[in-house]
Amino acid sequence: MTSKYTLKVLTDFAASHVLRNYEGACQRMHGHNWKVEVEAIATKLDNVGIGIDFKQLKRATNQVLEGLDHYHLNDIPPFDTINPTAENIAAYLYTEISKLINTDVVKISAVTVWETDRACVKYTEDNE
Repeated sequence: MTSKYTLKVLTDFAASHVLRNYEGACQRMHGHNWKVEVEAIATKLDNVGIGIDFKQLKRATNQVLEGLDHYHLNDIPPFDTINPTAENIAAYLYTEISKLINTDVVKISAVTVWETDRACVKYTEDNE
């Protein structure tokens, strides 16, 4: 049996967006204080007993979020060509944070983006 440790960090960013081809209020510019949860799975612990240092996970997450924080998302890649929906933001964060974190023993397993306190999307990928 393979051991798995799921680690999670929470952070946030503020940004505005417009949903293209959407009928309703969200077609107009508006903003959110987005909450972001990043989960990583470690299959092995280091000699201290840590899968990945929470500081490392949060630093990588915040590094990616710096490119979104206090911007109009529609103006920056890839959201200048794809709609900056919560779904697309979660997938983008998953991909970008994975580039910074993933190793043979630690992998990003999910990213949850909260648009409001009552609405979120969780993005994962099948890695099998």
